[in-house]
Amino acid sequence: MKAYIKHISEFYPEKSYTNDDFYKEFPEVEAQKEILSRVGVSNRYVVDEKTTSSDIAVQAAEKMFEEHDVNPKDIEFVIFCSGEFDYITPTSSAIIQNSLGLSNNVGAIDLVSSCTGFVQSLSIAKGMIEGCGLKNVLLLCVSTITKEFHKKDFNSKYLFGDAATATLVGSREEFGIGNFVFGTDGSRSDYIIIRDGGGRNPIDENSFTEEINEYGNVTCKANFYMNGAGVFLFGMKTVPKLIENILEKNKAAFDEIDYFVFHQANHLLLEILRKKIKIPANKFIIHLENTGNTVAATIPIALNSILKNGVAKSGDTILFAAFGTGLTWGGTVVRL
Repeated sequence: MKAYIKHISEFYPEKSYTNDDFYKEFPEVEAQKEILSRVGVSNRYVVDEKTTSSDIAVQAAEKMFEEHDVNPKDIEFVIFCSGEFDYITPTSSAIIQNSLGLSNNVGAIDLVSSCTGFVQSLSIAKGMIEGCGLKNVLLLCVSTITKEFHKKDFNSKYLFGDAATATLVGSREEFGIGNFVFGTDGSRSDYIIIRDGGGRNPIDENSFTEEINEYGNVTCKANFYMNGAGVFLFGMKTVPKLIENILEKNKAAFDEIDYFVFHQANHLLLEILRKKIKIPANKFIIHLENTGNTVAATIPIALNSILKNGVAKSGDTILFAAFGTGLTWGGTVVRL
């Protein structure tokens, strides 16, 4: 049997954070309004401090069960991809199994989320289906990254949002999920990083010392940091070659791809990549205006947008390409 993407549902926190809210909080960056508008985000959703990543993952899964009439008892494995976990141990996926009332025969693992997290998790789900004989794998990709921002970090607050997606990977006789391409460059791991608070650098008195860049943006070692220019250049150099490698590994022609769904980093980068790779605009999906960059959740959200509005249909061929934290990159071709 072959693995395929059967259903997708998405869930957002209740609180929205619009651009009007942003400029009320950061009136000092009003002068950069035109530049920031190129990011392509007008709204994003933000979790409160008491809501965990697993909380909204459960809500996304419950929404999928209801929307697509899925019996929770049919789930055989849970993959939870996130940057936030309830405890050091046990796994949050075990907590989710109990919260959803899934069978005790279900397997469950946690994966640390990154911008490439959906693609990496999807490859594992495919292996579970095609290598282990499972029929239904629940893939939960979640971002609660806004919890990690310094209160004065206007760059991150403008770009990112929180969300949870539930993707059901099922089995069928026809081709569904193709071969994967992966890449990693740990020499640039500090491009997107929270330096302190892990095993390498415990929190100390210097962790909260403010660091201000040339544009007046503030962060610290205990909070999220991104080298925006470095990540932009990384994407420009890496993604075109990634697309070539994905097509080659799947023995697919460029014109055979119906839609290209990339990690939704920001509108400006995506549009430059589209033109550089010469992808027709009607085949290229940009969908982050109302959600922001939701890390590992961006690709399933973008794919779901064209499924819900009927643009994509059964039999269409989609190319996924992801890139970011690590630095990592990866992709595949799927048929709906």
